[in-house]
Amino acid sequence: MTVKAWLEMAIHDAERRGLPELKPLLEALAKATSSLRTAEWNADATGEFDSESRIPNPESRNA
Repeated sequence: MTVKAWLEMAIHDAERRGLPELKPLLEALAKATSSLRTAEWNADATGEFDSESRIPNPESRNA
């Protein structure tokens, strides 16, 4: 699920529940999540070793 899709569903759910004041909080959370996901220091979650990353795949030690 993308952050955009999550945000759309979360805002719709908040409005459906009569909580429109949550919209700015949800938007801030989505922005922070996107920033964290695209951060340069963020390790690739696929488990593959990235030559630019300093975090090796722990499973590769068992091979």
